[in-house]
Amino acid sequence: MGKDWDFGLFGCFGDCGLCIITYIVPCYVFGKNAEESGGSFCTSCLCFFVPIGNLCCALKTRGRVRERFDIDGGCCGDLLTVIFCTPCAIVQEGRQLKNGQPVAQVVSRD
Repeated sequence: MGKDWDFGLFGCFGDCGLCIITYIVPCYVFGKNAEESGGSFCTSCLCFFVPIGNLCCALKTRGRVRERFDIDGGCCGDLLTVIFCTPCAIVQEGRQLKNGQPVAQVVSRD
């Protein structure tokens, strides 16, 4: 069983610096989130400006963040979030990556 996001979707102003940067240059924070979650910074920055590519990249990044922090949710909820609340989703992911506590990965040796 997973948990909820550490920071709410509409808690953008909890980190005013990140909120302002996201408002001015969202592609930068979008790329940093992707990089922090295991993706490519440059590819994600460029994908931000490609209509269908941005959705694919945003869904992949959000899914990796959810997986890393064991957050409940799914692709459908992520899709609705990134379509209707893109700036808030970017800030939420950024705050989670910056301040959240990742779930420890258990490695089994066979």
